[in-house]
Amino acid sequence: MAGEVSVVIRQEADILAARKAARVIATRLRFTDTDLILVATAISEIARNILTYATSGEMIFEEAHELGRHGLVVTARDEGPGIPDVARAMQDGFSTGKGLGLGLPGARRLMDDFSIESAVGRGTVVVMKKWAAR
Repeated sequence: MAGEVSVVIRQEADILAARKAARVIATRLRFTDTDLILVATAISEIARNILTYATSGEMIFEEAHELGRHGLVVTARDEGPGIPDVARAMQDGFSTGKGLGLGLPGARRLMDDFSIESAVGRGTVVVMKKWAAR
C-alpha cells in the first residue's frame, strides 16, 4: 500500500477535507466519476456519524492493491459511546439520534467491502473499501 492520509474529524469543515483526501487517491487510481461520488457520499455519512455521536474521530485513507485490483481503503475511528447493537444499527431506518437511520447501511451499500466493530464505552471502527473499475 502507498502512504496513508489522515484527517481528524472535529467539525463540519473536516467532512469536506476527508472527501478531498479520498478524491486525490481515488483519482490517482482512475476511479470513474460515478465511483468518486459514491465514495464521497459514504465518507460523508460516516464522518457525520462521528460528529453526531462521538464529537470527534479520525478517517484514514490509503491505497489497496490485491489480486491485481486497485482500490481505496477508508478507516474511520472514534472513541465515542460505541454502538450497543451493531446488527440493528445496520438496518435501514434504525437511529438512536434524530437522523433517518440510513448512514451506516447506506455507506455499506455504496462501498464494495464494509466492516464495523464497536464496543460500548470504547468507540467504533468502520473499514470500507472501494475497488477501481478496470
